[in-house]
Amino acid sequence: MKIKICAFALLILFALSCQKSDKATEPAALENSPTDRACGSYQLLQSALAVDPALRDRMNAIEGFTARAISSGAAQKVNARGEIVIPVVVHVVYNKPAENISDAQIASQIDVLNEDFNLQNRDHRLVPDHFRDLKADVGIRFTLDRVIRVKTERHQWAVGYGEDNIKLSSRGGSDAIDPTNYLNIWVGNLGGGLLGYATFPGWPIATDGVVVLYSAFGRTGTLIRNYNKGRTATHEIGHWLNLRHIWGDATCGNDGVGDTPLHNTYNTGCPSADHRSTCTGTPLEMWMNYMDYTYDACMYMFSEGQKVRMLSTLVPGGSRASFVD
Repeated sequence: MKIKICAFALLILFALSCQKSDKATEPAALENSPTDRACGSYQLLQSALAVDPALRDRMNAIEGFTARAISSGAAQKVNARGEIVIPVVVHVVYNKPAENISDAQIASQIDVLNEDFNLQNRDHRLVPDHFRDLKADVGIRFTLDRVIRVKTERHQWAVGYGEDNIKLSSRGGSDAIDPTNYLNIWVGNLGGGLLGYATFPGWPIATDGVVVLYSAFGRTGTLIRNYNKGRTATHEIGHWLNLRHIWGDATCGNDGVGDTPLHNTYNTGCPSADHRSTCTGTPLEMWMNYMDYTYDACMYMFSEGQKVRMLSTLVPGGSRASFVD
C-alpha cells in the first residue's frame, strides 16, 4: 500500500513540474539577468556631449522652451482637446530564439504604457498619502503600428555615442522608421547590465528613440525577476519626453521638476514608505516614481510637474510637436 501511495505522489509531482506557466521565464534560464536597475540614458548623453557641442546648444534651447511653455500655461493645455496618440514601431533585434520575443509580450508592453501614462495602473493606489495629490494622468496613449524583426549576428549591444548599433542595419541592427512621426523602440540583448536607455529631445533624428532589454520588456513572456511589469519602457519613454532621473544624476541633484523632492541618489529595491533623504529639509523621497531605480513592482507614478514637463515637448514648436501636428 505504501509503495502505491509513494508512486502516486511521485506521479503528481511530475505532472506539476511539467505544467507550463504564462509568468516570466525563470531568471536562471536567461543569459543576461541584471539584478539592479541600470539605465544608460545619462551615460549615452554624457558621451555625446563630450564630442558634439551642438547637442548641448540644442538641449539648452529646449530647456528654455520648456520653461516658457510651462510658465505660459501652453504645456498644460496641449492635450485639452483630448488624449495625444503616439504610434510605436517595435524593432525586435535578436540573435538567440529567447530574444525573439512574442507578439503577446510586445502587446503587454503597450498595455502597460497606456496604463502608466493615463493613471490606469492599479498600483497607483499604493502611492503614499504624502504624494497622493501629485500623481498625474499624463494623457498620452500609445498604439502599436508595426513590429519589425531582425536576425542579427551580434550577441550584445553596447551604449555610447557612435555605438548605438542596434539602430543601424549597416551594423547588424534595424534602421529607425520616420522618428518624427513614430516612437521607435528597439528590443534586444543589452550589455553592461543595462535594462534600457533612451535619447533625449534634441538628439540626431536618425537614432532617436528608446532601447529596452528583451527580458525587461512587457509583463508576460520572457522576463527577469523584479523587472517583469514593463516599467523599464515607462522609465525610458519618460527620458524620451525630456524627464531626468529623479535624483538629477547627482547627490541632491536637480531633475528640473518642482514637485519631486530632492533625493540623495537613486533608490533600489522597495524602500520603506518613510524613507527620507539627507538633502535640504530631509524630505520624504518619491521612490515610487517611474524615474527612480526601484523594482518594477515599486514604481507607480509620475508627478504633476513631470507631466507638464513631458507635455511641453508636444507644444507647437516643441521638440516632439510633430506627434500632435
